[in-house]
Amino acid sequence: MRPATRAPANEPPHRLSDHADAVLAVVERIPEGRVLTYGDIAGVVAEGGPRQVGTVLARYGGAVPWWRVVRADGRPAPGHERRALEHYRAEGTPLRPGGDSGTIRVDLRRARWADPR
Repeated sequence: MRPATRAPANEPPHRLSDHADAVLAVVERIPEGRVLTYGDIAGVVAEGGPRQVGTVLARYGGAVPWWRVVRADGRPAPGHERRALEHYRAEGTPLRPGGDSGTIRVDLRRARWADPR
């Protein structure tokens, strides 16, 4: 299990849960230009669901390629679209138009990592 981020001075350091460690390990293995959905990762770690994966990434995901984890419709994490798009372009991640909203989405058919186990 990896240590969590530094705890405030008045709190003892803590360690990540096995679930959080497993989620981060899967995200670290996603190759450049590929993605998985929150649900895909939940299926790989066989614990919790997409929301729990999102919670782990929101709390501890800054040191892993978080932009390679997308919603089931191909959109990146809310509030991080611009930074994610920069990474997608740099990595050559397949994108598609986002529909009426004009947002960019990952083309899951072409970008989904086929062998996350």
